[in-house]
Amino acid sequence: MDIPGLPARKAALKLTDAVLRRGETLDQAANGALQGVRGQADKALARALAGEVLRWLADLDALIDSATRQVLPDDAKPRAVLRIMLAGWLRLDTPPHAVIATGLELLSGGPRRLAHGVFSTLVKRGVTLPAAPTLPPPVVERWGERSAEIAAALAEPPPLDLTLRDPAITAQWADKLGGTSLAPGHLRLPRGNAVENIEGFDAGAWWVQDLAASLPARLLGPGAGRRVLDLCAAPGGKTLQLAAAGWHVTALDASAKRLERMQANLDRTGLSADLVAADALTWEPGAPFDAVLIDAPCTATGTCRRHPDVLHRIGPRQIAELAELQAALLARAIAWVKPGGRLVYAVCSLERAEGEEQAAGVALTPDPVRADQLPAGLVPTPEGWGRTDPAMLAEAGGLDGFFIARWRV
Repeated sequence: MDIPGLPARKAALKLTDAVLRRGETLDQAANGALQGVRGQADKALARALAGEVLRWLADLDALIDSATRQVLPDDAKPRAVLRIMLAGWLRLDTPPHAVIATGLELLSGGPRRLAHGVFSTLVKRGVTLPAAPTLPPPVVERWGERSAEIAAALAEPPPLDLTLRDPAITAQWADKLGGTSLAPGHLRLPRGNAVENIEGFDAGAWWVQDLAASLPARLLGPGAGRRVLDLCAAPGGKTLQLAAAGWHVTALDASAKRLERMQANLDRTGLSADLVAADALTWEPGAPFDAVLIDAPCTATGTCRRHPDVLHRIGPRQIAELAELQAALLARAIAWVKPGGRLVYAVCSLERAEGEEQAAGVALTPDPVRADQLPAGLVPTPEGWGRTDPAMLAEAGGLDGFFIARWRV
């Protein structure tokens, strides 16, 4: 007998296992884990369950431990299943009887009585989760005094941000879609919208891009036909911004497949760029550029609102490896900017080793970010850098974490 919702929960179990045991991203794990899950609604449910487990992992485990005589091993299947069950009940408002009907089936042939007993005990107690997720101790140590505020901003998945092709008609689009705008060319909508169904998608009037992710390209200003290199360009939001702002864009990325998706978005929006599939560490341009934007590969810990897997799979080794790559990219890109041109470096990371420490090692003339170049409520750092984190503009829905630095060559 088919049990509605069971395939989604099996997939959620596979997704969390892939992150916690194998260190994969949720996106990497999705292709395999979602095989056999029919329908977009069930696929979305699987991802939502896995995301909530990873967002609230420490707190879910604390509840489980409070209802067992002996602590279950971290990798014990009953613990993994109970995490899914509790996330469904406490975060997705699934009735307890439906949670039991689907959750216990995940332990077919296993200790179902244990899981049933623990879950029933917690339901009878009327337990709740704290107001904010508990971050893993290594994350708190790295993020320091901002950790508590960032954690509070992770309690809910983020809203949907759009970047408009034509910033001059921001007010019209805000009125048309019922959204709010935090900057010209930006629109924020409630989460849960199917992107392809939102008015303006087929016409290429906008693309999905967190407001913080749009800041690096904004800091280069109008292009007026000048040449810019967008380094490590995929998935392409910044390339679209630069092209819409009048730059002649060369977009370089090592992944030909990701560039194909970027070309599809260029076609949809009616914008153009020269796409180059190459390794930035070996590629050489034919001539220098008026500006170079490096959206460097990074740990992406700044995207923890939408990708809570980064809270559990990123550590010192990954940070050090990526910081080494970022330094190499910066060293090469400096030589590709014309005298008098601009270099912008950005990472969607909350790690100082990938942001502040990288910028401090660049021996160029700083071109400080000004407060009037940022959305209202944001201010540059004392060094003239841009730094955002999920707790900033919290009353308006928050931001991804980004670091941005700008120099003149």
